[in-house]
Amino acid sequence: MTTQTTASTVSFWINGQHTSSRGTRHGSVTNAATGRVVRTVPFANDADVDLAVESARAALPAWRATTPLRRARILMRFRDLLEQHTGEIAAAITEEHGKTLPDAAGSVQRGLEVVEFATGIPHLLKGEHAEDVGAGVDSHTVQQPLGVCAGITPFNFPIMCPMWMIPVALACGNTFVLKPSEKDPSASMLAAQLLQEAGLPDGVLNIVHGDKQAVDALLTHDDIAAVSFVGSTPVARHVYETASARGKRVQALGGAKNHAVVLPDADLDGAADALIGAAYGSAGERCMAISAVVAVGNAGDAIVSRLKERATALRIGPGDREGVEMGPLITQAHLDRVRGYIDTGDREGAELVVDGRGLSVAGYENGHFLGPTLFDRVTRDMSIYRDEIFGPVLVVVRAESDEDAIDIVNQSPYGNGTAVFTQSGAAARRFANAIQVGMVGVNVPIPVPMAFFSFGGWKSSLFGDLHMHGPDGVRFYTRTKVVTTRWPDRRDAVSLSMPTMK
Repeated sequence: MTTQTTASTVSFWINGQHTSSRGTRHGSVTNAATGRVVRTVPFANDADVDLAVESARAALPAWRATTPLRRARILMRFRDLLEQHTGEIAAAITEEHGKTLPDAAGSVQRGLEVVEFATGIPHLLKGEHAEDVGAGVDSHTVQQPLGVCAGITPFNFPIMCPMWMIPVALACGNTFVLKPSEKDPSASMLAAQLLQEAGLPDGVLNIVHGDKQAVDALLTHDDIAAVSFVGSTPVARHVYETASARGKRVQALGGAKNHAVVLPDADLDGAADALIGAAYGSAGERCMAISAVVAVGNAGDAIVSRLKERATALRIGPGDREGVEMGPLITQAHLDRVRGYIDTGDREGAELVVDGRGLSVAGYENGHFLGPTLFDRVTRDMSIYRDEIFGPVLVVVRAESDEDAIDIVNQSPYGNGTAVFTQSGAAARRFANAIQVGMVGVNVPIPVPMAFFSFGGWKSSLFGDLHMHGPDGVRFYTRTKVVTTRWPDRRDAVSLSMPTMK
């Protein structure tokens, strides 16, 4: 396999080959640890998007006619290639995004698991059959592909989020155009080359890079049948409203403000260990990161002291260095944004327990580093509580009772993920039943479901009716057709009445 990660300019991937942009606009991809520009990425214009969509449209008839089992066998080979090249893909992610190598490799593994699920999709495409729904009349259903589908994915998981979409869409017989984040595009390009090596026909998967112009060109393109999106809530709303208004099927996963409730009976040391990983892993740049702790009763002081001890002990540095636990943020602009929230929280009167603003990593002074930050006694009117910060900032809110904690979580406009830490089965069951959130963990801080379940939130964390991968992914990328059949053994009389099944 030839790689794109060492090239000075990232290309598009159209009709099975590297393709240059027809436009002149471009952006820069930086090494998050050094701040150095490592490659240039072209920004697609409408003509570039047209070329990618046309390639997918031309490849659709033959790919749709390929039997589900043969499609699955290509994905089986792709799964093996992903595993073989995990280190290479993880290195590209660490360079461009900044997360540690073990974290990057873990995201490859979670994407690989969706590929494994997709290899079993032929079983889920069987449809239903009913004999004698009427006299001599049978009915059956078939699940058929939608056509050309588009995916728009975020910077924080440059291989996992595309793998939530592409394998499922392809297994169902669709062709695909991906617009990955322009901040870390190399992992997607590596995946495209591995799919080609696995036997995927040219044109079935195409990749363009860019910003809002490329996104809007996909959302409004007449030949795009469906759009999958992961990103912030304002953009998710724009994607949903724009594409659905043009009759497209849309699943748009938005932002989050994930809460973890810590009850007084919890194993506080275990809860603190879990929360440190959930809050500061990947520098907090996860849509499922825990960014708010709701400490109930006398759990408050105890959990804050433990979080402070663990946060100050974290090892921060470049993601490819042995022993580093948290890497940099992805860009200088994002670092400035997150640091601004810490400034605001301090001004608003929250108790700043751990301040990450003074961090400097020797030899990497131009990297996008920010230390773990912990606020206590945060109130719900503060911006550090209301907004999705998307960085290594954890806030602690105090609550008097279990019921108060549940109310706090349910009043949030977001509903992506949540967790409760307790040793009481009754309290955990009550929490899971009452909470208005799409994914719930009991002593599990980041309850991302396995690939054979579906991933998605509630409220402002999801626009659309169906979640990603798992059974909902198959439902999203197919549409049901009902076929009613009769083979008469005599000529029927002409009738203009409403047909009935007698």
